[in-house]
Amino acid sequence: MQDREIQLVQDSFAQVVPIADTAAEIFYARLFEIAPEVRPMFKGDMAGQGKKLMATLAVVVNGLRDLDKIVPVAKGLAVRHVGYGVEAAHYEPVGEALLFTLEKGLGDDFTPDVRSAWAGAYSLLSGVMIEAAYPRPLVDDVVASRALPGAEKPWWKFWG
Repeated sequence: MQDREIQLVQDSFAQVVPIADTAAEIFYARLFEIAPEVRPMFKGDMAGQGKKLMATLAVVVNGLRDLDKIVPVAKGLAVRHVGYGVEAAHYEPVGEALLFTLEKGLGDDFTPDVRSAWAGAYSLLSGVMIEAAYPRPLVDDVVASRALPGAEKPWWKFWG
């Protein structure tokens, strides 16, 4: 992310902090509207869940200038969420709900540049999280593990 994008995310999040409880309510209402299948994952106190959401966002937003520190935290969070039933496909509606929340919370201050900066930040972090939680084997590993029909060794061993 560029410095200007980071600054836009941080400045706009500072505007959300005073309305954090309302923002969390907007976020979860929108998430459950567009992805009702995730609602059963949330069994506890939603006010408490909203506080956790906002605290997590604060850590991420404040750490955007030092990705080496927040990426491992984001990866760990993603892996833990697998145990709650979170799937890779759930990251898209979460991102949509986040942008919707920011639009509602910031009003006219949610400019196209602010939207783009948030979308970029979310895309970056969600990509890291998805990769950590749902690792895919390397294509070479998959291909190498397959033997030719009737052969006892993988195809690639025939050429070297």
